[in-house]
Amino acid sequence: MKTAVCRNVAKGNGIGSWPGNTTDSALIRQAKADLRDWTLARVVWVGDRGFTSAANRRDLRAGGHGYILGEKLRSGSADAQAALARPGRYQQVADDLQVKEVKIRDDERFIVCFNPDTADRDAALRQVMVDKLEQLIAGSDTLSPRKRAELAGKISMMPGPHRYLRQTPGGLLRVDKATIAAEAKLDGKYLLRCSDPAMSAEDIALGYKQLIQVERGWRDLKTHLELRPIYHRLEARIRAHVLLCWLALLLVRIIETKTGATWATVREDLHDLHVGVFTGPAGTFTQTSTPTPAARAVLAALDVNPPKKILGLVPAATEPAEQRTG
Repeated sequence: MKTAVCRNVAKGNGIGSWPGNTTDSALIRQAKADLRDWTLARVVWVGDRGFTSAANRRDLRAGGHGYILGEKLRSGSADAQAALARPGRYQQVADDLQVKEVKIRDDERFIVCFNPDTADRDAALRQVMVDKLEQLIAGSDTLSPRKRAELAGKISMMPGPHRYLRQTPGGLLRVDKATIAAEAKLDGKYLLRCSDPAMSAEDIALGYKQLIQVERGWRDLKTHLELRPIYHRLEARIRAHVLLCWLALLLVRIIETKTGATWATVREDLHDLHVGVFTGPAGTFTQTSTPTPAARAVLAALDVNPPKKILGLVPAATEPAEQRTG
């Protein structure tokens, strides 16, 4: 559960935080209340698959607002099954993403999205899990019923391989080919539901993709910027810690926007800049390494001057005059 989000910016209160057990629906209602001071005519909310309950959708639509929400394809819901069953031709949009709109009901629109690269990755990951399962159950037919049950219990603790395990009426362990075939039809696909009647299918899909950038921001906060764990006792220090991490994330996003590269790539390019300290008979000087073309490109995009070649120079200490003359 996310423990910090932006709130009350219009009121000048900056960053707010909530306990980790605060529900998403409670945050939705409070965020909507805070946005009243922004005097926005209309807001389209973008949420992941955890927001798709009927109550959440009703709250998001209140006041004439709209939403773009992910829908669970593997949930077995009637909407997901109907959307996948509808025939239609995909339309190519940005970043190898293909979309098609399917008609299910009058008050909502459903967009099936397909990414070939993601489909290849899904198939490869599934094959890894199936291969592991086949290794685990190889030769299990010769085991006693009790040993096979123990093996099945062990596999049940492995979420990946266990998804593709089935047991025959006689207790034999087999790879579930029906499940594999069913999941193969979902490779690279995800389903969106939208309440806006005017947005194009492409805008709906690309609007949802922005959520991925937001989620990546949270991952960056919790990993690269080390938002968690927070070893503070006082609430003011926790808020200060969150604020500093948020400002660092803002700086990262500014760098990515100006350079057109990811923070990981920019950081790797800037790691080639070094400072060396050299000492000799004449004294000590501090010198920077020559920036690589990649580092120069980053600095130019950020409108930052390259560091000076010599950062400091300290002459060697001279002996007092009376010691030199003896």
